[in-house]
Amino acid sequence: QVQLIESGGGSVQAGGSLRLSCAASGRTFSNYAMGWFRQAPGKEREFVGSISGSGGSTKYADSVKGRFTISRDNAKNTVYLQMNSLKPEDTAVHYCAAGTWYIRTTPGGYDYWGQGTQVTVSS
Repeated sequence: QVQLIESGGGSVQAGGSLRLSCAASGRTFSNYAMGWFRQAPGKEREFVGSISGSGGSTKYADSVKGRFTISRDNAKNTVYLQMNSLKPEDTAVHYCAAGTWYIRTTPGGYDYWGQGTQVTVSS
């Protein structure tokens, strides 16, 4: 079992930045790929990005490429999502998730989920 807790959400104006954190506890953190997803009201949960267990490989949705960066600190059992140049369409509840294979881009590919943190971007 892996427990995940996100933090760092908030409200920001378009063009601003936020950094989300996801702290993990339970099993060996470095054994898990970590993903970030988001869900806006009335929409399906969508893939944002992911990172391998070692941190050496990452994958991003086209909508965030060049703006968002995922990193992890396995010594701190934490994964981060640095979000720059935020747009109103980035407004959503953002979730972190743990799974076995970072190339998976669907929610079903991840086994453990955090409770989510709200990101609101105003124009």
